[in-house]
Amino acid sequence: MTQTVQLELKNEVLLRIQKNFPLTKKPFLDIANELHTTEERVLDILNEAKREGVIRQTSAIFDTKKLGYKSSLVAFEIANENIEEAVKILNAHPGISHNYERNHSFNIWFTIAVAPNSILGLEKSIEILAKKTKAKDFIVLPTLKLFKIAVKLDTTSKEEKQEELVKKRFTSLELQEYHYRFIKLLQKDIEFTSEPFKFIIDELNISYEELFGVVQEFLNSGVMRRFASILNHRKAGFSANAMVVWEIEEKDAQSIGEKAASFSAVSHCYLRPQYPNWKYNLFTMIHGKTTEETNRTIDDISKVIEYKNKMALYSSREFKKVRIVYFSDEFIKWEETNKN
Repeated sequence: MTQTVQLELKNEVLLRIQKNFPLTKKPFLDIANELHTTEERVLDILNEAKREGVIRQTSAIFDTKKLGYKSSLVAFEIANENIEEAVKILNAHPGISHNYERNHSFNIWFTIAVAPNSILGLEKSIEILAKKTKAKDFIVLPTLKLFKIAVKLDTTSKEEKQEELVKKRFTSLELQEYHYRFIKLLQKDIEFTSEPFKFIIDELNISYEELFGVVQEFLNSGVMRRFASILNHRKAGFSANAMVVWEIEEKDAQSIGEKAASFSAVSHCYLRPQYPNWKYNLFTMIHGKTTEETNRTIDDISKVIEYKNKMALYSSREFKKVRIVYFSDEFIKWEETNKN
């Protein structure tokens, strides 16, 4: 196998585990069969990518809201001399999954979630963090409308520039203690072995049929968005990642948001509130291998949507990017420590 062929295979495997992870007993054998290679070769590629830090985590991606958590994007204005200490304080919160420095006076951007049994609640938790970090100002930007959330980096450079967004209809599911046992295990980072879900089978003493039946229930109800690998953008070659914000007419948000979300390079697309000191309400996360590539996507979007103003906020530093560990005791511990 030549180097070029090896690289192409690696890129195909990395795209497959982001886009459509097989929920089967031997998912990597399924991928191997699809790509006309061997399970051993697929596992070698994945384990090497994991060691190199290209793959961050492979697990279920749950819908925070449907699990009863309240969440928001938040931007703090922190004096430069206070950033390092502020980051330590923010990153210690178990519900902060993403934390970045961006090129704006609101320079620290993070997502925060609080548990269903939170005593403090979302707003009070943010106020406590603002005080502890000596934030000069802050804005809270919860999701008003979600148009897209799906991080799929095109490692092959073969994907279409735009994609059709599929509107899903979800069934209702009342979560029971039975379901929480599965959630706690499905959110764990799997190992790249022939049977990566076997630890769940052994832990719960169930069959594969029962496991994937519950997983399908989660997917049908929207409790689980998908099962996928998340890549480290920079190590996967996507170093120009921008949060592009747009000022749009809220009455036209649905059609505008859907158009922006249709671009494959857009992983997240939301409508968020406006404030006197923050006029941008449509948020798009755009991923590119180069600044030029990202700027081309921004230009392409700007040609098909109506907007008043736009701004590209590039991340200068990444302080935290993890998946929340749902139903962890760390949420209670944080509140006990910080409630006064």
